[in-house]
Amino acid sequence: MSSSGWREVKLGEVCDINKNSYSAQDNWEYINYLDTGNITENKIECIQFLDTRTDKIPSRAKRKVYENDIVYSTVRPNQKHYGIIKKPLDNMLVSTGFAVISGKPGEADNHFLYYYLTQQHIVDMLHTIGEHSTSAYPSIKPSDIENLDALMPPLNEQKAIAATLACLDDKIELNNRINKTLEEMAQAIFKSWFIDFEPFQDGEFEDSELGRIPKGWRVGTLGECIELFDSKRIPLSSRQRESMRKIYPYYGAASLMDYVDDFIFDGIYILLGEDGTVIDDNGYPILQYVWGKFWVNNHAHILKGKNGFTEESIYMLLKNTSVQGIVTGAVQPKINQANLKSLKVLIPSHETLKKYNHLLEPIFAEKRRGFEEKQALISIRDSLLPKLMSGEIRVPVEEVQ
Repeated sequence: MSSSGWREVKLGEVCDINKNSYSAQDNWEYINYLDTGNITENKIECIQFLDTRTDKIPSRAKRKVYENDIVYSTVRPNQKHYGIIKKPLDNMLVSTGFAVISGKPGEADNHFLYYYLTQQHIVDMLHTIGEHSTSAYPSIKPSDIENLDALMPPLNEQKAIAATLACLDDKIELNNRINKTLEEMAQAIFKSWFIDFEPFQDGEFEDSELGRIPKGWRVGTLGECIELFDSKRIPLSSRQRESMRKIYPYYGAASLMDYVDDFIFDGIYILLGEDGTVIDDNGYPILQYVWGKFWVNNHAHILKGKNGFTEESIYMLLKNTSVQGIVTGAVQPKINQANLKSLKVLIPSHETLKKYNHLLEPIFAEKRRGFEEKQALISIRDSLLPKLMSGEIRVPVEEVQ
């Protein structure tokens, strides 16, 4: 297939930036406001509903957005606070910290522009420009986006390329939704068995220090249910860390990637924050359910289940157990091993635990399968993106229209 019709342009030739702004003459009764920190890689965390008659309206709430407008944070581009607003809410405004980008009719498809701007090398380029800005933090100007060089195919091919990439993104998002549903299923089962005791209502109950519990259950400590692998870590050499840096998942703060205290594990484990950010706003521990080969720094406890508890049942137990009372350290919050092991938990009979594990097993097996499929799709998408944008790989237009 020939590359006829493709042309080199400055991005500003084919798009408009910050075309529509809110003014007092608009006189909206309410505003749906999106700030820069509330969207990351096209995932919106929250939109603030503001009553203009009673609420204090942020001075940065100025940019109007319309269907398929791109919002791209001009501050620290490497944090990837960007997205495409496919279905804007009524009276929607975004922060002036965004560049609001829309393709010129007949020149550029917004979805194609979105994928162009979210290529890693474009993000890196814009961040580098921002680092040389005169502001106190890395920031870019709309003109920096307008001056980007782009290779633009004909409009119908732009749409075909965007549709191909969107198909992959849709499958990735479907996996995310399935994973969320599976997590909710596991949570519902835990609540039914360990909080409401629904399967045991026809049996006898007795008092305990944690309240009324089914007869045959008891209050024990987490130390009876877990094995800690903190002491089994083997430090990696700098050469080992470098060779595995892009091969295996890494768990821990990015700023710790160059420390010598990183360790490799293989299998299913539960990671629990040891120091730093160890609990959420409700006092529950910061957890990760991980599997396969991975490496982790020494700022996380590494757990497996024992005495009938699987990693999955430990994960659900800890996910629903407040650890606020065992956190120490006024300046640097910490959960030490002794306090973790002393945490009071409910321990059911061996037979009950076996049945509970049997319910969790297929849910977490599907979570692992779905996550691995999602990672494969992300890898395909990230590999295809620059090749489609450069014309190295061409999309048969008639197949996707």
